[in-house]
Formats: sequence, structure tokens, C-alpha cells
Amino acid sequence: MVESQCVIQAQDGLAVVTLPADVDIASSRRLCGELGFALSSASTVIVDMTASTSCHSSGVRILLLAYEQAAATGVELRLVVRSAGVLRTLARAGTDWLLPVYPSLEDALGTESNGVHVPRPRPPANPAPADPAGAADASRVR
Repeated sequence: MVESQCVIQAQDGLAVVTLPADVDIASSRRLCGELGFALSSASTVIVDMTASTSCHSSGVRILLLAYEQAAATGVELRLVVRSAGVLRTLARAGTDWLLPVYPSLEDALGTESNGVHVPRPRPPANPAPADPAGAADASRVR
């Protein structure tokens, strides 16, 4: 079995944490430590999920905890995600509107910021569908 691992590259206040193809429970444990270290030693942390094709809910939880730590300490946290499956997982958890997501590492590296990420407003819930022809009337007794 090949062990997956997180890789950190740090330079000039920027840390890039590269995640494995499968962010599962085992890699999430390592991710927690790696992200904690990166967040304590950099002003901008990029989580590179370019190679990631799946992300377990434990990985999403670690990303949310990292977001909270980053927000509390003034560190900017950015995600790089290409996989439609990972994007869907993030959307289901509601993190896609909270964390800035970039399509490539180059885009994430090229973004200038003041170090503060303001989350996009959460989209409104889908309104209830229109009442199909007379469905409300069907409940009335005639």
C-alpha cells in the first residue's frame, strides 16, 4: 500500500500544502498537523488539491477548522481544486462559498490580497416550487 502524504513548501510568508489524490480519514489526520504548522508559519496558505479526486467529510472538516484558525490569526487561506467531485463535496458542505477556490495553483499564487477574505454571501435557498395545478385544492373536502 502506498502511503499518501501532504507536502509543504514555504517561502516568503507563503506556504503551499499539496494534498494527495484521496483525502481520506488517514490523510486528514496528517492534514490537520500539516495545515496547523503552515498556518502558524505563513501569512498566506494555499491548499493545493490539484491532484485530489476525492475528499472525505473528515477532510472537509479539517479545511473548515483551518479556515477558522486562519480567520482568527489573520492568515489568508486559499484552495486550489480541479476535480468536479471534490467541488461537489465542498458545495454540499457549504464550504465552497466560505473558502476562496481557484482553478489552478498559478491563479491562487497570482492573486494579490489584503490578507482578509470576505466570504461570498450564501446563495438563497431554492424557493418552494409553484403549486402544481390544483394540488392545494386537493386537500379540501368537497
